[in-house]
Amino acid sequence: MFSEIPSEPVIHTSIGLFTIFLMVLILPFKFRKVEENLEPFFFIMGVIAVTVSGLWNIELIKEALIAPVSIGGLPVGIFQVVLVAGILIYRFNRSIYSGISKIMEKISISIFVFLMITFLGLISSLISVIVTAVILVEIIAALPLDRRKKVDLTVIMCFAVGLGAALTPVGEPLSTIAVSKLKAPPYNADFLFLFHLLGIYVIPGVLALAVFGALHVRKHSGEAEIPQYTESLRTVIHRAIRVYIFVSALILLGGGLTPLVIWYFTKIPPQILYWVNMVSAVLDNATLAAAEIAPQLNIAQIKSALIALLISGGMLIPGNIPNIVAAGRLRIGSREWAKVGIPLGLVLMIIYYIILLIEGVH
Repeated sequence: MFSEIPSEPVIHTSIGLFTIFLMVLILPFKFRKVEENLEPFFFIMGVIAVTVSGLWNIELIKEALIAPVSIGGLPVGIFQVVLVAGILIYRFNRSIYSGISKIMEKISISIFVFLMITFLGLISSLISVIVTAVILVEIIAALPLDRRKKVDLTVIMCFAVGLGAALTPVGEPLSTIAVSKLKAPPYNADFLFLFHLLGIYVIPGVLALAVFGALHVRKHSGEAEIPQYTESLRTVIHRAIRVYIFVSALILLGGGLTPLVIWYFTKIPPQILYWVNMVSAVLDNATLAAAEIAPQLNIAQIKSALIALLISGGMLIPGNIPNIVAAGRLRIGSREWAKVGIPLGLVLMIIYYIILLIEGVH
């Protein structure tokens, strides 16, 4: 797909794609109708972006159709996981909610939250971010917390899961692409390459988010009882379809906006690119990783780019798969998510930037 992109920027294409990017970034916060219909909005923007960039091809269309239902060529994807898990939880919700209620009787909610974030954040690199997202959102839905606290906790957990999933190539698309791009010399990336490269940053980050989440729920008293499961089978099916559309839309949007990444982002100095990579909050971070990561980069540049992409992915709903799944299940709007995600993401970006600065990466 990249071979079809002109080597030099085309002015009218650049202006059109920048306009689309700004619309994707701004409109969900300005208009409630757009916020409530993110999936069709992103799909339309994706179609327009690919049209403006002139990158329509059969490979992109096949990827947009197949990616939501297939991972690594296997006949299973986010659509099936969300649908099957939703149906199972619909069928066995009483047992699940009863089990969580019994746990709440034995340990405090703050301890439970700490253990849940730590475990799911780290295990996501082995069971995939998709399966982890489905599990975490149902657990949060069953916790004795009011809506505001559930939204806050959801965003915190999605940051942790997004970070943790990057430790192996089976965790999420970004890590899969990074390992694939670096499997040639001089790095010869293998299954544990990202664990060795990022583990010292990711694992403390997951633990810090677990502590933050535990302290956050500890400050407030929860509701007296575990909430009742209220999902209908129709809602479960409808949500899986919306997730399919959303993932397909992000594939198109990422493909359509690729010229901006190639023409401009890859020419930005690493110190500035770290902050520019915050666009992954609305743009598929796998697309950015595919364009930015290459064997020609030194290890410091690779480390900086990946950390920025991983953190930024939690800032807004389109930034990561767990965000999309969680927002759909708990009906979290763009503005609700951003109120927590943007400040938390900026704090994490600053902390990691300082750490990388001290290490001499920047």
